Amino acid sequence: MGLIRPASPRIGFGDANGCAAEEPTVRILDQVFAPQLNNLENALDRASQRHSLLTNNLANVNTPGYKRRDMDFSIVLDAENNQAAARMQEMRDHRKQLLSDQTSIRTDKSNVDLEKEVMSVAETELRYQTLADMTSRYFAGLKNVIREGR
Repeated sequence: MGLIRPASPRIGFGDANGCAAEEPTVRILDQVFAPQLNNLENALDRASQRHSLLTNNLANVNTPGYKRRDMDFSIVLDAENNQAAARMQEMRDHRKQLLSDQTSIRTDKSNVDLEKEVMSVAETELRYQTLADMTSRYFAGLKNVIREGR
């Protein structure tokens, strides 16, 4: 899932192929606003991915031998801009998953705890809603700036 971005306006006289040249102003605005938009987009994507993992856990709560899957949302977001840190986090998540796979909380060898999964889904839904509100406010602020506060 990604944020829908309006097409960048192309202003200029164009080149030999009739394509308009991008103005420096558009590139500057893109440099200013793109990092924030990318962070919001990545955060919404991660929340959606975690929700998918958790609902899969819920769907398999009665499957004998099923091992739950999850991701640490906050740490992944912190590491998003640093590739080395992201790789280290991926390795930690993998190790955590392996340890989780070796444990079982039920006699059928499943490690899915219904109450924990429901709580995690509710937490993820709240996080997603908060991120969606932040995104909405971000665009409302941009709209206000564009209209010069009118």
